[in-house]
Amino acid sequence: MTQKVIVIVGPTAVGKTVLSIDIAKKYKGQIISGDSMQVYKNLDIGTAKITPDEMEDIKHYMIDILQVQQRFSVADFIDNCRKDIKEIANDDNIPIIVGGTGFYLQALLDGYSLGGDTFDQLSIERRKKWQLFMEKNGKERLWEELAKLDVVAARKIPINNSRRVIRALEVIEQTGRLFSEQHDESNEEFEPLLIGLNTQRSTLYERINKRVDIMIQTGLIEEAKYLYDLGGATLPAGKGIGYKEFYPYFDGEISKDEAIELVKRNSRRYAKRQLTWFRNKMNVVWFDLVNNPEDIKKIYKLIDDWI
Repeated sequence: MTQKVIVIVGPTAVGKTVLSIDIAKKYKGQIISGDSMQVYKNLDIGTAKITPDEMEDIKHYMIDILQVQQRFSVADFIDNCRKDIKEIANDDNIPIIVGGTGFYLQALLDGYSLGGDTFDQLSIERRKKWQLFMEKNGKERLWEELAKLDVVAARKIPINNSRRVIRALEVIEQTGRLFSEQHDESNEEFEPLLIGLNTQRSTLYERINKRVDIMIQTGLIEEAKYLYDLGGATLPAGKGIGYKEFYPYFDGEISKDEAIELVKRNSRRYAKRQLTWFRNKMNVVWFDLVNNPEDIKKIYKLIDDWI
């Protein structure tokens, strides 16, 4: 049976946390953090981790489950998500995944071939190859490639369902068998509703800059020093934006102000990359609650229709 999952995506500082709590309260949901850095204990400020007060008694998963010395792979993310989704559903709640990188979420929802503690790099390369083919040649040409290999599968998959077309091509390449002759369980595991939050770029960048300033005031530099003293960039958790920019400052190579500006710049660039991924590779319905808070009613209507 396909499991319904609400996924809230978008750059930092656009209201995902508040929206997730609203949805969880209205629709009897529980929340899974999709952020690969929020799994680490003692990294609260730089990861914009939700506080106990902000949770409003809504149960949260995938927060504070690892030490900073422990590795957290794509496969770990998928395994934890699947386990948590099942637990939430068994409690008769709706699973809500909040935040996260596009690749991790796509790996979960589209069923990348992952195994053990590492992910299958060849499978990822196959996926990227067909995605690039589609971006260069269009959805129709992509569908035609599937039709050449498996006409039965092509007849069943609409041209516009590029995610499914790419999945079929990937499976054919991986197994050497027709997609139409296989039961593609991984792709049917979830029925996601992807809700995206964003706002005007100038507003977004201003909010990101302000958020960094608040993080500095509340102890971000001390948090970065904690990581630095434990090993800095050599740690699995040590390469995150908001932390790595301060290592040169601790080494005396740049000033504190320069480090802060690097955090702001890298945060803005990461937000831009996030948006590009979600727009190009995932079927997201977008809203701007910063400028149009009344759009919350449209989000509720979307969920009502989906449920």
